[in-house]
Formats: sequence, C-alpha cells, structure tokens
Amino acid sequence: MQQKTLSVLVRSLFPLLALPAVPALAQQAAPSEPAAGGDTSVQQVVVSGIRASVRSALSVKENSNSMVEVVASEDIGKLPDTTIAESLARLPGLAAGLDRGNASQIVARGMGERFIGATLNGRELASSEPNRAVRFEQFPSESLSGAIVYKTQNADLVEGGVATTIDLQTVQPLKYNGRQASLKADALYYPLAKDVDAQTVRPRLGGIWIDQFANKTIGAAVAFSYQKQPSIEERKNHWGFNEDHSADLNGDGKVDKTPWGFEDELKSGTNERSSVLGKLEWKASPDAMITADLYFARNKIREPSVQHWTGDVGNWDGWQTGNYSNVDIRNGYVVGATVKDVSLTTHSTRWIQNMDNFAGGLNGKFNVGDWKVEADVATSRASRASQWADVRNTTAKNGTLSWAFIGDEQQSYSYSQDTGNLATFGAPQLYIDNDGHVHDRLDSAQLSGALPLDLGPVSRIKIGARFADREKSYRQTTWNISPTNAAIPASAYTTINVPGYFPALMLNDFEGTVTSTFGAGALDASGRTPTANDLLAGWRVKERTSALYAQADLDGEMFGLKYRGNAGVRVLHTSQTGEGMESVNGAAPTAVSGGASYTKALPSMNLIFNLDEEQKHQVRFSLARAMSRAPMDEMRASRQISMDTTPGSQQPLTGSAGNPGLLPMMANQADLAYQWYFDKGSLFSAALFYKQIGSYIGITTDTTTIGNRQAVITRSINGEGGYVRGLELVYQHAFTHLPAPFDGLGVAANWSYNESDIHEYTNNFPMEGLMRNNGGVTLWYEKNGFEARVSANYHSPFVRMPRWTAGYMAENGEETYVTANVSYYLTPQLQLRVGLDNITNQKVVYTQNANAYMQNVMEYGRRYNVGLSYKF
Repeated sequence: MQQKTLSVLVRSLFPLLALPAVPALAQQAAPSEPAAGGDTSVQQVVVSGIRASVRSALSVKENSNSMVEVVASEDIGKLPDTTIAESLARLPGLAAGLDRGNASQIVARGMGERFIGATLNGRELASSEPNRAVRFEQFPSESLSGAIVYKTQNADLVEGGVATTIDLQTVQPLKYNGRQASLKADALYYPLAKDVDAQTVRPRLGGIWIDQFANKTIGAAVAFSYQKQPSIEERKNHWGFNEDHSADLNGDGKVDKTPWGFEDELKSGTNERSSVLGKLEWKASPDAMITADLYFARNKIREPSVQHWTGDVGNWDGWQTGNYSNVDIRNGYVVGATVKDVSLTTHSTRWIQNMDNFAGGLNGKFNVGDWKVEADVATSRASRASQWADVRNTTAKNGTLSWAFIGDEQQSYSYSQDTGNLATFGAPQLYIDNDGHVHDRLDSAQLSGALPLDLGPVSRIKIGARFADREKSYRQTTWNISPTNAAIPASAYTTINVPGYFPALMLNDFEGTVTSTFGAGALDASGRTPTANDLLAGWRVKERTSALYAQADLDGEMFGLKYRGNAGVRVLHTSQTGEGMESVNGAAPTAVSGGASYTKALPSMNLIFNLDEEQKHQVRFSLARAMSRAPMDEMRASRQISMDTTPGSQQPLTGSAGNPGLLPMMANQADLAYQWYFDKGSLFSAALFYKQIGSYIGITTDTTTIGNRQAVITRSINGEGGYVRGLELVYQHAFTHLPAPFDGLGVAANWSYNESDIHEYTNNFPMEGLMRNNGGVTLWYEKNGFEARVSANYHSPFVRMPRWTAGYMAENGEETYVTANVSYYLTPQLQLRVGLDNITNQKVVYTQNANAYMQNVMEYGRRYNVGLSYKF
C-alpha cells in the first residue's frame, strides 16, 4: 500500500460520522469497547486458575471493538508473572528488552519504546526515564488485575502510541463479592551470586485485601509488594577500534585496525522494589459512582562492582607497533594480540539509582438522563536520583596484555601482573561521574459524555475533552578527588576470583572507605559547583496539551454481514518549550530556550464483521492516523557551538544540540485480522498490519539557522520515514475434550514477522526496536489443584538504545528466554509455588557499530523461587 493511498483512506474517515441512516438488522449487542480507564470486563468476573484467566482474556478480546491483547488475573492478586512486564512480553507481537536480567521496556510490532503509550486506568503516566518510556517492571502482580494492549486506535484513547497503547488496570473492589485477601511469601535464589561473593537468597512478599461496606455501596482495596532481588552481573565489553589512525602490523601494506581497549565487570548488588496501592469506590446512588485511587512504587538499586579497564592498545599512528606480537587479524581488524608495556586500571565502583513513581486520581461516573458522564482528574509524578562513584587505581606501564575477542561471545584475555594484589597499583582517585536527577510531573483532567442512539448504524455517540500539563527536567553534578597522599589498606578489599576474569579487588565498605580516604562529604553533591559540561547536560521541557474527540459506536449490516465497531476523530493541540544552556567556543554557558506548537487530527475506524451467527468467525478491519511524541530529553534546548572568529569569515557554526522544535512522528495505518474462536478458551488468529510513518525522529547532522547565521549541528530531527508492516499468527487451545488426565492441558503459541524500510540516521542501523521475528510457546496444565506452565519466548536481533545517551545504539542479539512454574494447592487456601527463570542461562549481547568483533556480553544467570500463597 502506497503512502498516498493510505493517506486518502485515513482522511476519508473524517466524514464517516455523518453516514446516512440505513436500516440495521436486530442482533444481540456485543459489549462495547470500554473507554480507557472505564469499566472493563477484565475485572467483572473473579477468575481462578490458568484456564479461567485464558477464557477471561479471550472474552475481552472477542468482544472488544478494537484489536487488543489482554492479560487477565488468574486469581485475586495473581497475574501469570512477578511483574506485568513479563506477562506483556509473551503476548502476540510484543517482546521486552531486558534490564538487569528483568523484562522492562516493551517492544511492539517491530517498534521500540518511543512508539509505546502507557496508561494506568486510562491515565497517562510520568516516567523516571529521561525520555517517555515507562519501566513496566515497576508494576507487580499484586497491584494489577490485568492489562489491555490496544493494537488499533480509538478516538477516546490518550494519543501517543503508534505501535500500541498499554492500559494497566487495577482491581475494582465492588466487582467482588465479600471480603477477599491473599498473602505471598517467596525465597529467591540466584546461583550466580556465589561467583561475585553476594548473598544468593533474597525475599519477596506481597498481598492484597478487598472488602465492601455499607450494603456494598463502598468498596476498598489495598495491595502491597516488596522484593529484594540480587542485582548481579558478569560482563566483558569491547570499546571499539581505531579506524583511521592505526598502522600496518603484519607487513602486508594494509592498515590493521587496533582496539581502543576493553573492560570487564563483576557486579554484586541489590534491586529493591516496593509498591503500595489503595483504591476506594463509592456507589453514591444508582446514578453515581466515585472512585479514588493511589499507586506508589519505589525502586532502590545499589550495585557495588569491580571493573578493569585497559586502553593502551590503540596504536595511534603506529607508536606501539614494536610492542605487538601474536597478532590475529580478521577482515582488517586486530581481534587478538599480545602487547607489552601496557597499564591497567582497577575500579571499585558503586552505582545507586533510586526511582519513585506515583499516580493518583479521582474519577466520577454519573447518569444524567440518558447521558453517561465521566469526569476524571489525575496526577502522576516520577523521579530518579542516581550516582556512579569510582575508586580508581592504575598500574605502571610495564605489564603485558594478551587477548582474543573474536566475536560470537568468545572473549578471553590475560595480564602479566597480579590484579588481585593491591601493591600492583598506584594511589587511589575518586571520580563521581555523575550525580544525576530526573523529575517528571504530569497533571491531567478529562470529561466525557456518552449517549445511546438509534440512528441507522450509530448505536452510541461519545464526546470528550482532555487537558494535560507536563514538565520534565534533568540536572547533574560531576567531580573528582585525587589527593597525592591517599592510600587504602589491603584489608579494606576482598579479592574475587571468577573463572575467565582477572582477579578483582572489591571494597568491603564502599561508603566507609571513601569517607575515611577522601573526607566526609566526598560522595555528597551538596555545595559543589556544576562544571560547564554539567550545566550543558541539564535541561527542562514543558508540554501542554488539549484534546477534543467524538466517537460513534456502530452496529449494522454491510455486504450481507452483520458488523459492529466504532469511528471517530481526536483533535489535539500541543505547545512545548525546551530550556537549557548554550556555550559558544567554550565560553561560560548561558540560558537558551525554544519551542513549537502543533495541531493534529487523528481519525480512526474499527469494524468487526461476523461471519456466522455465533460470532465465532470474525474479520476485523481498522484504519487510523496515530502519533507518538518526540522523546522529552531530545526536546532540550541545550547546545554547544563552535564558530570561526576570523574577521570576515563566512564559515557556518558547528556543534551539537537538542531540538525543542521536534514534532511528533505521525503514522497512517491499516490493520486486517481474521479470528476464529473455535472453543472455550481457544483461538486461531491471523493478522496483517501496515504503518506509514512520517517525520521519523533520529540523530543526524543537519543545516539550520542560529542567530541569522548558518549552522551545521548534530541533533535529533524530523526526517524521512517509511513503512513498518507485519504478520501475526496466534493459536491458543485448551484440550478439555481429551480424556482425563490430559483434559488439563493447554497451549498458547504466537509468531510475528515485521519488516521496515526505515533506518536510523546513526550508522544506518535498522529502525530501533525492529525484530524481524519474535514469538513464543506456552504449554500449561491444570488439574485437581495442580498447575504447571513452561514458556519459551524468542526474538531475533534488534537495535536498541540501552543507555541514557540517545545517540548510542547497539544491536541486541537474538534471545530465547525459558521459564517454568509449578504450583499445588496443599489446602483450598494454601498454595505451594516453585519457579525457574532463565533456565537456559540466556546471556544479553550487544554488538556495536555493526561490527561482529565489538561485543558487550552480559550474564545474569538463572533464577529460582519457592513460595507460599494463602487466600483468606
């Protein structure tokens, strides 16, 4: 489908609401798709067990007016996984990037985090990341009753998700009968922790309580969770190659590209997550329902580690050629060698990262005559405070380094000096790089009204408005302390020995040793003057949005087939301002700001054609225009400029900058799906989608104007887009017709293929998030209180941005992630659970600059848990 054709189709949706009335054949009304944040059938039935959750999820999917995927609770406070991120990553067309071995940010339909919208009870969420990405692992199973993943657009959905909008949903206490409560306690076991001298067993606790009062007119729910997970890692990283200033090492007349250096890391820390949810529902009258809810999550990461760096092997302009021997050259790259007269640094480091996320709101639903009116006010806050501190010691330049980094995760090296002996190294230095803080605030208000109609194919109209005000900022401070007489006794260190790694010196008490060696307050940013680079790194972005929408629910007959669906349009206006600092030719930074405003119309249509009276066979079609806003950190105004000061010079300015004038990425998109609900809890589905994305945002060097002068600046811009298209297949079946005991078996399998002609402007990478293939298989069994589930999920390589630096990209290698869970009810209330995670010990591998020899290989290890759940 060509872009022009699709644009015409999308534009044709505007007059759709004015369709002439045509006779509609009477049919049993299917449940309408709920507005995001409104009542949903995810909570309307209290489900228990795998089979019940599968049926509940498919019921929502079948009756939805949109193309959706659903995660439904298996029981009170029991989603299929520890966090919602793990459950989402198994849905058709979805996957997750791993962070610290955990599923975190979602990839959907071949598109990365910039195209994923996230809401909680229909409300947009603030984020502790510098962009807009939401870390889904912050939502534990106790706090949620489910999630709906919208793959197609509705006019009443908050704009922002070209790939998908994921609405996380909390329990509705008045949907339950009587008091219900559940408590969980788990012991988590991490075998890899023994390698890095860390505690191998950690706790996980959680619970939920639900009750109703005043003759079931008041409902209350409270949920909590706590987990202290080991944060451990074994890692080796290649820094890259000297591409243009190396020399000929083997005498063949060709330049041999030597590496800049390597680093390894042994990490031994904790990832402590806690959350609390409170929700209160009041049915004030038959025509009024008031809901108040609060959610708070805290994530405290503390990661001591020890690293080794060596950067003395770059052979700039051939100065080290005589020190090289045993050279292994492949495709012009030196992937192995022995080099003498090399120094090495040891780094006893400590990374802390504290994240707070809060969301709360007040919602009212009222019947006013025939109108159903809903009003909602909400606020969301997120913050992130982090600090990387490094106690660094360096050897003399008299060691010999040998290495072989030949790709395919094969990395080995050795050093002639004893890195486990403190006497090998010189005096310690302290580096803080950096102490950083992110703050995000998002306030919103929504008002909508829905009116049932009998106007030809229109069975209901819904109109609404939303207003949002968002502000996000970042600041940092860096410093270092290098006293000439500093010394740390050997007794302050523990030597860690891990096969394949240098012996490593790790401080036993990082904070205590730093204080005694470098002085009180050595780790405190208070009172320190930010450097010029710190000031240039800081920014603030403000964004104000207003939106109006109208949507009609449709119900009629077309082409001899009964159909239902919706059509509507959402019109929004956004005003944005970016602030930051500017430095010209190294001068002191000064304040600078910029911005943009835009108005967009987003029409959408969803139609479901029933191919039989039972509605088992459905054909779904959707046409829409969608948008995803620019990452907030890329809308900063900060910039560093260089200029030729020669009198009369007309040379353009050069430098790097943010871009406060970035506009959203727009997409015209079409979806077509066939769904066959051939049995209870059973589905076969085949779907095609096509998205034509314009104004794609990427980092490049472009020509602009600054102060009436031409400038060549490296920054994010709205550039050319392209298509994203794909195929999704789903098969799901509960084998209830088999003879016992095999009637407890079930399977869920999905596979998707995605392709795109969009490339990043950095290194011509494929589009960030593009997985050509991903899918998974889950086998489950449920019978007589026994439950078992084995899941294997696969994705092909994809490009991601794993660091805060927006310009840093790497290819995340293919991964197959295998988990297993077994549980048994010892009594009707008490359940024993056993889980195995990352059974195959899948490593995470980043390949940089499309160079197979440049790899960052991370191992997080297998994880096990044993736990008990008790229902009251």
